[in-house]
Amino acid sequence: MNDSLRICFIGSGAISTAMGNVLAQKKKYEVFLLSIEQDVVDSISNDHINRKYFPNIDLDHSLKATFDKTILNDSDIIFLGIPSSIIVSYIRENSHYIGEDALIVNLAKGFGDGQKTIPQAIARIIPNQIFGMKGPSFAREIVNNMPTAFTLASKRDKHFRLFDEVFKNTSIFLDYSNDVTGVELASILKNIYAIIVGIVDAHFDSPNLRSLILTKAINEMRVIISKFGGEEYTMFNYCGIGDFSLTALNDLSRNRTLGLLIGKGFFTDYISEKVVLEGKVAVNVFVEEIAKKRGIKTKNLMLKELYKVFNDENYDINNFVSNITSI
Repeated sequence: MNDSLRICFIGSGAISTAMGNVLAQKKKYEVFLLSIEQDVVDSISNDHINRKYFPNIDLDHSLKATFDKTILNDSDIIFLGIPSSIIVSYIRENSHYIGEDALIVNLAKGFGDGQKTIPQAIARIIPNQIFGMKGPSFAREIVNNMPTAFTLASKRDKHFRLFDEVFKNTSIFLDYSNDVTGVELASILKNIYAIIVGIVDAHFDSPNLRSLILTKAINEMRVIISKFGGEEYTMFNYCGIGDFSLTALNDLSRNRTLGLLIGKGFFTDYISEKVVLEGKVAVNVFVEEIAKKRGIKTKNLMLKELYKVFNDENYDINNFVSNITSI
C-alpha cells in the first residue's frame, strides 16, 4: 500500500465525516464516505458541507460522498462508522463488496452480536484483518482539528506502521495495542460508568465524591476487563482512562447526560425507547448474559447497582449514591 490509498468510511455521520475530513486534508489519499442519506451525499457533493451533522463546517473539497457500495471493492482501508447495533448485519449483507486485503477498522462502541465484541463477530464473516480504534474523541473536536487520541488495536502488529503514516501530520494521534478484547471492552464499559458518574453529579456537585467514584469506576473497569480475557494495562491506553474521563466528565457525552437525567428524575421509558444509548444496553448485556455465563459475581460492583436502576421499577434513585459508596 502506498500514497494512492483509497480510504472508505461506511457511514456519513459525525465521526465518519470528521475523521474523513482530517484525512482528506492531507491531499494524499482518496477518501470516501459511503452513505445511505440522500441529503448528506448531496450537500457534501455539491456544497462541501455536511448540513445534517456539521452545518457550519466547510469540508475539504477532496472528501467525496457516495451511495455506490462498489466503492468498497477497491478500498484499502475501511472504517466502520455506523451504529454498533447494525454493523454485524451490514457486514454480513455486504461482505461480497469487500476485498480480502482491505483493512477493517471498527469505530463503533458496543457489542456486535449478543455477547461478542464487534471484531469477534465480524471475524466470523470476513477473512480480513480487523482493528478496533477507540479513544477520547468527540467528533466536533475532530472536525475542528483539535488534537485527538485513539488506541488502534489488532492481534497482529502488521500494518501498525501503515496507520502511523496515514495519520502522520494530522490532528489525530495513535497508541497501539494487541489487546483487542480489552480495548473493545474499555470502550463499552466507559459508557456504563459515565452514566454512574452522571447520576452522582446530579445529586452532589462534589469534587471529593466525584473523585471517589472515578477511582472506584477505573478499578472496576480494570478488574472486569481482566476477568473477560483482556489486559489490565489497557486501561492506561488512550482507550482506557482517556476515553472514560472524556465520557464521564463532559456534558457533550450522551451517557453522562443520561445519568444526569436519571439523577434529576427526568428520565422516562419514553425517552429510553426513543434514544439508543450504548451504556444502557451494555449494562444489561454484562449483568444478564456475560457475567452469568462466566460465573462472575456482580453483587459488589457499581455496575450491578446501575442495572437495578434500569430494571427495578420501584428503585429509589435517592439511595443510589449511598448504595454505591458502601460497596
